[in-house]
Amino acid sequence: MESQSVKRRAGEMKDGGAEGPTKRTHPAPSLPTDASLYVGSFPFYRRPSELGHFSLDAERRYHGDSRALRYFAPPPIHTSAPDFDLREGYPERYRPRNEEIREGLDHLLRWLLEHRGQLEGGPGWLAGAVVTWRGHLTKLLTTPYERQEGWQLAASRFLGTLYLSEVETPAARAQRLARPPFLRELMYMGYKFEQYMCADTPGGSPDPSGEVNTNVEFCSVLQSQLGTHHLLFSGEMDCTDPKAPSTQPPACYVELKTSKEMHSPGQWRSFYRHKLLKWWAQSFLPGVPRVVAGFRDPAGAVRSLKTFPTMKMFELIRNDREGWNPSVCMNFCAAFLSFVQNTVTQDDPRLVYLFSWEPSGPVTVSVHYDAPYAFLPTWYVDAVTQDFPSPPKTS
Repeated sequence: MESQSVKRRAGEMKDGGAEGPTKRTHPAPSLPTDASLYVGSFPFYRRPSELGHFSLDAERRYHGDSRALRYFAPPPIHTSAPDFDLREGYPERYRPRNEEIREGLDHLLRWLLEHRGQLEGGPGWLAGAVVTWRGHLTKLLTTPYERQEGWQLAASRFLGTLYLSEVETPAARAQRLARPPFLRELMYMGYKFEQYMCADTPGGSPDPSGEVNTNVEFCSVLQSQLGTHHLLFSGEMDCTDPKAPSTQPPACYVELKTSKEMHSPGQWRSFYRHKLLKWWAQSFLPGVPRVVAGFRDPAGAVRSLKTFPTMKMFELIRNDREGWNPSVCMNFCAAFLSFVQNTVTQDDPRLVYLFSWEPSGPVTVSVHYDAPYAFLPTWYVDAVTQDFPSPPKTS
């Protein structure tokens, strides 16, 4: 439920443009993020349905199929402790994605060009809908409880559709470039865990001897609705479970995570307050029913596996006064989407409204034209404008 102050602020938005390449200088409204403002009943959220999927290969090339999909293949239940060495193969068999390449929404837009005529409700459904990545929505859900990392989201309206794409903040870029070796190794461990838990074919066995290549992704494209906001978003899926009670996506997908071992009630409490919030947000949005986590020791060996059903995660934190509340997360996300819809009034793919947030502050807005913030590629704008059904060919 949006607070009255939030609704009032959103209603105060005025039609504003940009003068040339510079940002707007007159005062812009803002959106508060205090968790207390968003306490209330859980908003309407339509059960996500999968519209389709696509894959990115070892060279980060787009394919409109499921070639990158992997299959959940956990060790036998009776195994006392998994024999997973998460450091094995590092760094000689590690091929991380080039993070200097900012992809924006490009891969999702390629899928959309191929399939927009097949959308439920037809292409007209897109007018007024929000198109974005699942990860961007995850950041919105966790914002009322985030105390360390800010974010920036660029928004443009084109033929009625609202597109949201993350912009790397200066602080995030500096942190990425100065990432210490132990953090790079921790990132590898997460991907290595997936290698131990997944097979390339249903009923197959994992092969952890290969290269860990983070260019490879299988992405689901989903449709949902939060309050009055129609959503089309995509996110990477770690694997599908051939033995799941329902083989219909997204109910068949499994999210895989790693964390350090917990040895005290205080450590578990901190885990529930912080890490579990992000796991819940990431899995709840696309309707992934469970997270399977591997808990590692200081040497990087997985000592235990634990399954966290997404719909039961909140029960682990419900009685903690300093814990998080799913209703607050979803109400803030709904309020932010209303704020954006009321702010981004001009339909122009070259006009960008930049929404910025730093912990303990409100969401603010600035308006820009063209570089460096414009993110809708020319090939997409031209194809949609000409009603061209296919994206450009990739080499």
